[in-house]
Amino acid sequence: MTTHERIEELEQRLAEAQRSDAARVEKQHAAGKLTARERIELLLDDGSFVELDALAKHRSASFGMEKRRPPGDGVVTGHGTIEGRPVYIFAQDFTVFGGALGEVHAKKICKVMDLATRMGAPVIGLNDSGGARIQEGVVSLGGYAEIFWRNVQSSGVVPQISLILGPCAGGAVYSPAITDFVIMAEGTSHMFITGPDVIKTVTHEEIGFEELGGAETHGSLSGVAHLTVPDEQAAFAELRRLLAFLPQNNLEQPPRREPPSGDERLPQLDSLMPDNSSTPYDIREVITAVGDEGDFLELQPDWAQNMVIGFARLGGYPVGIVANQPQHLAGCLDIDASVKGARFVRFCDAFNLPLITFVDVPGFLPGREQEHGGIIRHGAKLLYAFAEASVPKLTVITRKAYGGAYDVMASKHIRADLNLAWPTAEIAVMGSEGAVNIIFRKELAAASDPDRKRRELTDEYREKFASPWIAAEMGYIDRVIFPRDTRVELLRGLERFGSKREPRPKRKHGNIPL
Repeated sequence: MTTHERIEELEQRLAEAQRSDAARVEKQHAAGKLTARERIELLLDDGSFVELDALAKHRSASFGMEKRRPPGDGVVTGHGTIEGRPVYIFAQDFTVFGGALGEVHAKKICKVMDLATRMGAPVIGLNDSGGARIQEGVVSLGGYAEIFWRNVQSSGVVPQISLILGPCAGGAVYSPAITDFVIMAEGTSHMFITGPDVIKTVTHEEIGFEELGGAETHGSLSGVAHLTVPDEQAAFAELRRLLAFLPQNNLEQPPRREPPSGDERLPQLDSLMPDNSSTPYDIREVITAVGDEGDFLELQPDWAQNMVIGFARLGGYPVGIVANQPQHLAGCLDIDASVKGARFVRFCDAFNLPLITFVDVPGFLPGREQEHGGIIRHGAKLLYAFAEASVPKLTVITRKAYGGAYDVMASKHIRADLNLAWPTAEIAVMGSEGAVNIIFRKELAAASDPDRKRRELTDEYREKFASPWIAAEMGYIDRVIFPRDTRVELLRGLERFGSKREPRPKRKHGNIPL
């Protein structure tokens, strides 16, 4: 062959690799889904995508597979940029073998994961697959295990983000589950270990795909999805927004933006807190007021709603927010809230994101279901995560901080760097009224007007034993502040504690109570 003929052959092979079956593409579009290449084009900066292994083909000769060897083997892989920052990406192609994973398919994914870790850049997976390629048998299972292994090795080294844009079933779900964040598109994405047919056969339970493993289910019931969005375009927008808060890897600092100008004081916070300590309020009002320009990316908003987590910026610096939500279960810590907070705290610690904690917690949620479900073990996860974190930790107690939950929520005792309290804070073993009922049981029984006596004793107890002044005298609170100064104080804290260094005992790793 002449040089010209060889160049023509390359053009033909590359064209074949990018060619799609028109009928399958039409079916994909009819299902409300884009193709793998369309997704990459929409997500990445224009013209930045560099494809790898476009000509790779499977080597299976079983069940007639040798007659069907499309280039790319059902997954598009490569690298590009988002807002000018490098990322590595793979997009499973449902129009080829239903996106099923075989040996070569898996090796392509593993290659970009290895590159992402070596180059220190996020890895993004666009999942849309029918699962393991049955024709390749155990080889396909080995391919999944290779991916899982890399998920674990890359954990805490580079951000890993999974977009579920179609089916993701069986063993395939464990790769997204190990990654840092999962984004699901409503109506088209599904995740489950066993499908509705298997469930019906084994348990005789009838359930549909959406109810079993749709975006709403994983966003509100299981907590698997961090973000659920209406469609794929919205998923890409949320992914871009998420990446803007994150560093490229664990050795870099998160990207800073130019801070907004204007008065840092927030007079509206002085009147936010209800006079009645049992009246709920929305902690998001505090978070959005304190953060730059009200920008707060909340994660898992519909799951464990008594705990609020997400990313914001202060003075242009990205920070992780952990907060009790008085609007739901009075802000109590329960099993799901503890797990939700713990995993987020550990992510922030791994990627150099300072932690800001807003505390209004009356304790751990009581009840047989919580105790038998393991609230002791699960609550310990949040305690462990906060105690383990070595990034700057800034805590603001807005109202209640009772019992062991006070200790758990980034208290001074587990080495938070700056502990602030509003004058409305109540820090005690338990609520004032409950304490009075126990301590002064005899006095209340003998009182001519028990209710009046209870109110008097409760006010006295709150002032003498539960006020922030007591904790401040002990040094457990660094400063009692005006609510309006919360942003100012936190900005100053971030500036002062940004150079934090905290040596730890040499060890392989701790043993978090999983």
